[in-house]
Amino acid sequence: MNENMKYGLLLLGGVAIGALGAVALGKGKIDLKPVVTDLLGKGIDLKEKVMTTMETARENMEDLMAEATHAAETRKAAQETTPEEPAKAGA
Repeated sequence: MNENMKYGLLLLGGVAIGALGAVALGKGKIDLKPVVTDLLGKGIDLKEKVMTTMETARENMEDLMAEATHAAETRKAAQETTPEEPAKAGA
């Protein structure tokens, strides 16, 4: 199945589901307010969890960068203070 056919079938499925939803809402048999409220509440909870995880990851990355910067500075200072070996004569 090529990509165009796959996307076409997905579009057709979405249209069919949308049409069924419109018919159900038109008949007034489904009260969506509690369902939508619950769904939005869960979405907000998920957003808060993701933001907490992202904040933790950002803090960990900042810690790693600080440690790497310190290690690089220490290495640079050690190289500057060690005397370089004199070039061997006759080589």
